[in-house]
Amino acid sequence: MKRIAVIGAGPAGMLAAAYAKTDKTSVDLFDRNEKAGKKLYLTGKGRCNITNTADKEDFFRNIPRNPRFLYSAFDSFFNDDIVELIESQGVKTKVERGGRVFPESDKSSDVIKALLSFLQKRGVRLILNTRIRSVAADESGFVIVSFGGEEKHYDSVILATGGRSYPSTGSTGDGYAFAEAFGHTVTKISPSLISLIAEEKWPGELAGLSLKNVTLKAVKDNKTVYSELGEMLFTHSGVSGPLVLSASARIADDPVGTRLYIDLKPALDQQTLDARILRDLAANAHKQLKNALIGLMPSRLLPVVLHFSGVDPEKTTDNFSKAERRSLISFMKAMPLTVSGTSPIDEAIITRGGVSVKEIDPKTMESKLVNGLFFAGEIIDVDAYTGGFNLQIAYSTGVAAGKAAAKKYEEV
Repeated sequence: MKRIAVIGAGPAGMLAAAYAKTDKTSVDLFDRNEKAGKKLYLTGKGRCNITNTADKEDFFRNIPRNPRFLYSAFDSFFNDDIVELIESQGVKTKVERGGRVFPESDKSSDVIKALLSFLQKRGVRLILNTRIRSVAADESGFVIVSFGGEEKHYDSVILATGGRSYPSTGSTGDGYAFAEAFGHTVTKISPSLISLIAEEKWPGELAGLSLKNVTLKAVKDNKTVYSELGEMLFTHSGVSGPLVLSASARIADDPVGTRLYIDLKPALDQQTLDARILRDLAANAHKQLKNALIGLMPSRLLPVVLHFSGVDPEKTTDNFSKAERRSLISFMKAMPLTVSGTSPIDEAIITRGGVSVKEIDPKTMESKLVNGLFFAGEIIDVDAYTGGFNLQIAYSTGVAAGKAAAKKYEEV
């Protein structure tokens, strides 16, 4: 019986362990936490955005970093496969806006239970509360040493330790050190899917305010690198929310200096918006602008927009000039912010960077440098936008690594 170790019991590690287990292999799945899937528990605001129903081409459009590396992995295990697996364990799923797939119960704990049930049925041994100190090659294959000092020997090892985001869940970058010890290149590590800090201070006045059905555009070096319709919110130091998180993935390598533009009325061109404002003015004749235009946007936002448009909110509708109206419209269609940085990597949903894909076989996830060493999930230099895409990368690379590790010993 050949022995396979999987380090990290997140979604990638659990799937890798399950598919590595055959009648020719025994599999130990290690995790430093008291329970498996700790980070998975937090995803989708505790609801677990399992995957996305998008087809492969749409998936690749949502993966800005090394998408081609995933072709083979997606061919062998994709979104319908993980949904079928989860449902086979008794957890029903549903599809929401944007193709996002969630458990019907809206409980991420149900998804974790389904994966743990699958692991148990496959015969994987789950070893919790065990942080690994080192992974090294020896005459039999690999030796793993825990922080408790215990040594275990294995024929193959799958590293699924995650990145460096959410360290409270155990993702502290240990896997990068293990990979580097084997001679692997780890690309620059930076936060992605993260809140952005603005140079301007006014977002702090609006902290907690959500905007829906707005367009956010990110411009870097005079090029539009992101533009999308959706939701966002203001924070004490800048902006966050789905649009901002996705935009951050486009600028993660060098966010400072990026210009953001918020279109508060993307469905209306300037002429149509002007007509809308004129109707509001007519319906609220002789009133102050701060009251007459209250239906145009959230009440907390209106004073800020009027101020930066150069319009006195105390002015009455009778004295609101055409030039001032144009200034207001221009600001509403492109509220500008300048990015001065991101929140700390500890707060990032995912990590940008990781083990170089040039050193990993895309069909098997096996190291091109070390026989019997595999990688799965966020430790690899691949990342995507929000919407279930990153979790699918974890499942697909985990299954590829697990199947390939098992296949090495089919003829033994």
